[in-house]
Amino acid sequence: MFKKILLAVAVALPLSAMAQKFGVVDIEAVFTAMPEYTAMQTQLQETSKKYEDEFMKLQEEVNKLYADYQTLEKDASTPDAIKERRLQEVQDRYAKVQQFRETAQQDISRQEQQLSTPIQQKLTDAIKAVGAEGGFSFIMPKDGLLLYQGNDVVDVTPQIRTKLGI
Repeated sequence: MFKKILLAVAVALPLSAMAQKFGVVDIEAVFTAMPEYTAMQTQLQETSKKYEDEFMKLQEEVNKLYADYQTLEKDASTPDAIKERRLQEVQDRYAKVQQFRETAQQDISRQEQQLSTPIQQKLTDAIKAVGAEGGFSFIMPKDGLLLYQGNDVVDVTPQIRTKLGI
């Protein structure tokens, strides 16, 4: 009896695997073709430009402070205490500029994450919908770790683009 069940499972397993339908999708191509992605990129570029403009202003201030310090450094009549205070001022301002740069990069990364999450969710929903409509067991990234792709794997990228209206 046990041998019959084992034999039935051994026969049924390959048959069930053959009945499965596999798909692949070029996620990056679809993601970057979405209009929401373009809008996200535009918004990120605008934010980045504002930060860059502010950074340049701060950098100019540091350069001016440093030039003033160099002028004082060359003047033998200026007391050392004043020179040290000016040097400390330049160093403090430079540290603040570097802190601003780090904060700006973190803010841009956070904004990119916030903006891309709904786009990624929309793409995921479209992939799930195409998978359900097409009766696919699996849809995998086209550029993922696929060691072998047989003839029975379908590229569903066009269907997903259609589902997203792109």
